Amino acid sequence: MKLYKIGELARLSEVSPRTIDYYTKLGLIDPETRSDTNYRLYSDETLTRLKRIESMKREKYTLEEIKASLQQLGKVSKDEMVTDKLTSLQLLLKQLEKEAKEVGPMLEKLKPSQLKKLHKMLNQPTAACIEALLLLLGKGPFS
Repeated sequence: MKLYKIGELARLSEVSPRTIDYYTKLGLIDPETRSDTNYRLYSDETLTRLKRIESMKREKYTLEEIKASLQQLGKVSKDEMVTDKLTSLQLLLKQLEKEAKEVGPMLEKLKPSQLKKLHKMLNQPTAACIEALLLLLGKGPFS
């Protein structure tokens, strides 16, 4: 297993060493071990986790949300592939929820003729997805 000092990890993950220190203090990442000279050493798994954190930050998640998400998924499985897939799905779902909440008020302002025209422009799978999201958000015909 390859272990990295903070400088190496920072270079590979394209974040600053200061950011790595901060994430370590917050508990978002943990060193694998310490060297004989007391340097923190991080694993490849930490590198993957850092990239995931940065991806979530770009999608406008707070560090608290990211920490909660990573902790929840860490409990599900230690298998990296499964964890990555679950994280990706969770991110997509949260992003869709955010976007649906943003679109909801705009749709409510449309006139019936505009809604009808919009519905005709959408293909069937897209319309079904939008309807499902509206139901999840409690704005469907049965809510």
